[in-house]
Amino acid sequence: MHILLTGANGYIGQRMIPALLGAGHSITCCVRSKQRLVTDFNGARLQVIETDFSNNAGQVKFPENIDVAFFLIHSMREGATFEEAEQTAANNFLLLIQQTHCKQIIYLSGIVNARQLSKHLSSRLAVEKILRAGKIPVTVLRAGIIVGSGSSSFEIIRDLVEKLPVMITPQWVKTKCQPLAIRNVIQFLTGVMLYSETFNKDFDIGGPEVLTYKQMLLQFAEVRRLKRKIITVPVMTPRLSSYWLYFVTSTSYSLAVNLVDSMKVDVVCRANNLAQLLGIELLAYRQSVALAFQKIEQNEVISSWKDAFSAFNTSPAIISNVEVPVYGCFKDIKSREIKGDDAPVLDRIWSIGGERGWYYGNALWKVRGLIDKAFGGVGLRRGRTSAMKIDSGDALDFWRVLVADKLNKRLLLLAEMKLPGEAWLEFQVISKEDKLYLLQTATFRPRGLLGRLYWYSVLPFHYFIFNGMIDALVKKEDAVQATAKVE
Repeated sequence: MHILLTGANGYIGQRMIPALLGAGHSITCCVRSKQRLVTDFNGARLQVIETDFSNNAGQVKFPENIDVAFFLIHSMREGATFEEAEQTAANNFLLLIQQTHCKQIIYLSGIVNARQLSKHLSSRLAVEKILRAGKIPVTVLRAGIIVGSGSSSFEIIRDLVEKLPVMITPQWVKTKCQPLAIRNVIQFLTGVMLYSETFNKDFDIGGPEVLTYKQMLLQFAEVRRLKRKIITVPVMTPRLSSYWLYFVTSTSYSLAVNLVDSMKVDVVCRANNLAQLLGIELLAYRQSVALAFQKIEQNEVISSWKDAFSAFNTSPAIISNVEVPVYGCFKDIKSREIKGDDAPVLDRIWSIGGERGWYYGNALWKVRGLIDKAFGGVGLRRGRTSAMKIDSGDALDFWRVLVADKLNKRLLLLAEMKLPGEAWLEFQVISKEDKLYLLQTATFRPRGLLGRLYWYSVLPFHYFIFNGMIDALVKKEDAVQATAKVE
């Protein structure tokens, strides 16, 4: 079959690609940035179309021989305008797909059985109606909490459980939900393709257990062999709940607001026999969490919600800005000769951030992250999706990866922290007079007087941090390990 996959750079989309290609299908992926679509699969069976459905997509034309189209575009992280963005995307998608020979549209929606829905769930229902207004049969799969390495719900629960021995929680921890393993989600999505019994129907998909958020937190702790105590208080307002999630977890504030709004609504499935019809064995919540940690420990996390540009209100257009500006900028340039092979140095650069840290002054980096979080920024909690692999577009602590070109020995990061200006951090291995050097460049383009004052105020810290970092990067492995232990 020829499959059209929208949202191919998203959490679900990235996991659909290997599943579809592995089953022998051809895929046309729709993404906002081609540079962010990183896959081990190449060749004629994987084509890419670059478009943004939330804007004017009229310049794009889909292949006519599409059999099945997946609509996996969600915009919940785009702040107050997410409802309008989702409906615009659905309308633009429908106009384009109706010009093809597509036989089925499959949409991953949310469970909408409660009498009073959140804005997030109401928007999902509105998108369903838009897609159903077309001439192509639509299959809607409605899911609640998705459990898998890198999913937003999994990572938020992980932050709460692993960082807080005692949790003072809002009333919404008593809300009921039906968590579903990510591998079951992929099985449902691929299982209904051209299955005529599912045409123009909707199905709730969930795991075998109905749990409260409190039970999910405690069961997660059991899997991690942690003892946790949860105290529920009745006085925490939605705003306070949002701030609580924002400061304790790696989520953005806009996403925290929408999550809290949705967490007040029970998301329990209506009974159906779709899992039996498709031969899917539903995984229990504890098993789903254990499998997710197996992937994390084996460094096999395919996708993470934190890498999504919309998760932190970042424009996808930045990925094309691979050249650092020269004029009107302050620069801190450091250079060190590399003694011997440069491969270990590149490996250290490619494993920077996350749990490994920044090789020098990690405590100061953490303080900077806390300050950023206090001012509404992303902080350091995002970490990194993979311990050793970096791709263009990835989130890396409070940076965004613009260039990750190991062949040409260049890593370029753009700061997503709250700043009175723009900041870049670049690592390059260069050759000069038959010697190898690591060139480390911090660039800051100030915005107004405040930006200039900021640069001069942090210069003393830069002297210690950036000198210490480049020294650690070019040292031999045993010296780097010793530095890490000191930090």
